[in-house]
Amino acid sequence: MAEEEKKIIVDEDWKQEAQREKEVLAAKEKAEQEDKQADEPKERGPLPEGNFAALISMLATQALFALGLLQVKGQEEREPDLEMAKYNIDMLETIEEKTKGNLTEEEQRVLSTTLSELRMGYVRVAG
Repeated sequence: MAEEEKKIIVDEDWKQEAQREKEVLAAKEKAEQEDKQADEPKERGPLPEGNFAALISMLATQALFALGLLQVKGQEEREPDLEMAKYNIDMLETIEEKTKGNLTEEEQRVLSTTLSELRMGYVRVAG
């Protein structure tokens, strides 16, 4: 009779263990699905119009990231990449040189202001 009680205890333990494993697997599956959903690109709104100001902004943003003056939320801080920052500033200077006399007053102001601010940022980070 003692063996029968022991068998019942073993059966109950087995059932409890199986239930725990099932719960653990379900939790893992749920976590994997949540991770997968987080990794999927979220729908975005329409892109802005492609214009001169957007081009200047794109190159300026790349320079600011390279200088370490802009950070992506959640990413660890990186050392400034002065070579990449200089490259992007040089690209803007080339645009300024090649478009001289062909820009509206507003476009010229945006470009020259952006270049001035980036140059000051470069000197501050490099120095």
